[in-house]
Amino acid sequence: MTQSVPLIDVPFEFRHICWFCNEPSNCVFEYHASVHTPHSSLAVPACKECLKLAKKSPLTSIWDCQLAVKDGLMRIYAKHLAIGVNWTEQELIDSEFSCKVFEGFKKSAWMMYLIARDRVNATGWPLSLDGVDIDDSDFVVGFEFDGVKYSSLSKAVSHYSQTLGLDRLFFEAILSQVGRQRFSYAVRIARINIASPKRVKQEVVKDIAIEQGTPLAEKTWF
Repeated sequence: MTQSVPLIDVPFEFRHICWFCNEPSNCVFEYHASVHTPHSSLAVPACKECLKLAKKSPLTSIWDCQLAVKDGLMRIYAKHLAIGVNWTEQELIDSEFSCKVFEGFKKSAWMMYLIARDRVNATGWPLSLDGVDIDDSDFVVGFEFDGVKYSSLSKAVSHYSQTLGLDRLFFEAILSQVGRQRFSYAVRIARINIASPKRVKQEVVKDIAIEQGTPLAEKTWF
C-alpha cells in the first residue's frame, strides 16, 4: 500500500517504536494537514491502539492529536494507573493476599502500572522530515475559551461534548478543518447539527473543507 504522506525521520534507537507511547509499533498514522495546521502533512509510527485513538482525534495539529491520544490511554488504563495511587511496590510485595486471584494481582499489578504510566508519560522524539526539524515553538499545550483555561484542546473538546451533548467525533472533525482559533464556530456548527444523521454531518465537514481550500481526499473518519 502506497503511503500518501512522508514518514517522519525515525532515529535508529526508535525503529519499530510508537511515537505516541514508546511501545512496539507495526502501523503508521498519517496526519493530513489542513490550511490551519502549523505543519505539513506527515506520518508517524504507531501501535494499533494509538493509531485507533489518533484517527478519532486528529484535532488541529499532530501535537494536539498526541495529547488526545494520551487522554485516551488514561481513560482506557485508569484502573492500571490507579494501582500506583493506591499502592507502592513494596506494599504490594508485603501484602498478604492468599487466594489465587489476588496472588496473581500481587505478582502482575506493579508491572501493569509501570507499563501504563510509561505509555502515558512518553513524549515521542522531536519531529523532523528529511533532516529538517519541524518547529513546535509556537504550539501552546493549554487552551483557553470563554474565560476558562483547559490543560489541552482535547480537554476542552471533552468538556463541551459532555456539557452540550455534542457528537465528539463530528466536533473534532470540524475543528481539524477550521483550527483552534475558531473553536466557537465549531461548537455552533456541532450544536446546529446535533440531531443530524451521520451522512449529513459528513457532508458538512466536506463542505467546510472545500471552503477552507483543502478538499478532503478521502471520506471523513467519523
